[in-house]
Amino acid sequence: MVKLENYSVEGTVLSLNISKEKGTVKVPVDEITLVIDHGIVGDAHAGDWHRQVSLLDNESILKMENEQYNIVPGSFAENITTSGLVLFEFKIGTRFHINNVILELTQIGKECHKGCEIRTLVGDCVMPREGIFAKVIQEGTIQTGDKIKAEVI
Repeated sequence: MVKLENYSVEGTVLSLNISKEKGTVKVPVDEITLVIDHGIVGDAHAGDWHRQVSLLDNESILKMENEQYNIVPGSFAENITTSGLVLFEFKIGTRFHINNVILELTQIGKECHKGCEIRTLVGDCVMPREGIFAKVIQEGTIQTGDKIKAEVI
């Protein structure tokens, strides 16, 4: 078994997603701007707190495939959908580098709030178990297709 310490791993940004209201499915955008002490410009979860940006790996999304509902990146209200990283296995404090942006992992999983649109539609939600949250350490712009590199601690 490989110990996840003191090395880096890389994945890809598959989708960038924002919403105007919390608890709703996010819509894809080609580019996002991230600001220190705020998060993503134009997203409902932005603010000066520890959950400025949410991330979920596509492999987690695929676990939730449902015949009645078309599950796509953003369905679980994640801001950044990645591929190639098992995000929930990283430790708090891990830093993710995307272009000039640096995000720091602050929380793994969350308590699902009542009225969650995806839980209502599908009956379950992977975000409380496998989603991660981060704060902006270095601001900048991210585009779909960018590489995301985890600086493992």
